[in-house]
Amino acid sequence: MEPFKQVEGRAYPFGRKNVDTDVIIPAEFLKTISREGLGEGAFKVVRAEDGNVFDDPEYAGAPVLIAGDNFGCGSSREHAAWALDDMGVRVVIAPSFSDIFSSNAFKNGILTVELPQDAVDRLMEVAATDPITVDLDNQVVTTPFQDRFEFPIDPFRKSCLLAGLDEIGLTLESSDAISAYEHKVAADKPWLAPGPA
Repeated sequence: MEPFKQVEGRAYPFGRKNVDTDVIIPAEFLKTISREGLGEGAFKVVRAEDGNVFDDPEYAGAPVLIAGDNFGCGSSREHAAWALDDMGVRVVIAPSFSDIFSSNAFKNGILTVELPQDAVDRLMEVAATDPITVDLDNQVVTTPFQDRFEFPIDPFRKSCLLAGLDEIGLTLESSDAISAYEHKVAADKPWLAPGPA
């Protein structure tokens, strides 16, 4: 996973409430186990609407998505986080998130930022014309207009994102301790070791 420090750029001013994972990535795209290419199917239903923000060239490749309350509700499909990542989205800002979506986003290196509705409304205004900066280290979202919105984050999630550690990376950080344990068990309880095949 790529370490997350600071993201600066345009933001999709999406803003809709109760966007479920089927809207983020429709079920027809769930047949794959590859994370690549899912961005093309992301928000397919929304992209069918005239003037949708996701096909507006002004926001192409935006690293931030501003959404409404209860973003990522519905099914637990991890493909939703994969699709956002494939679109280049590193941060989703909303008043609240589904717990499962927030967990899946974190495990895929996407920061979910919870801010009050008035802060989200202000960022929607700014996103229409200017970039937004999200600084994880200082836990703050800023704009070129001196707006400053601090956000809470679980310390464990923050440290993992800053270091670029997913679950595999966390496990590998303990590889010496795991090896020492395996050698100790092999010496103390040799009957547990697998026999010849």
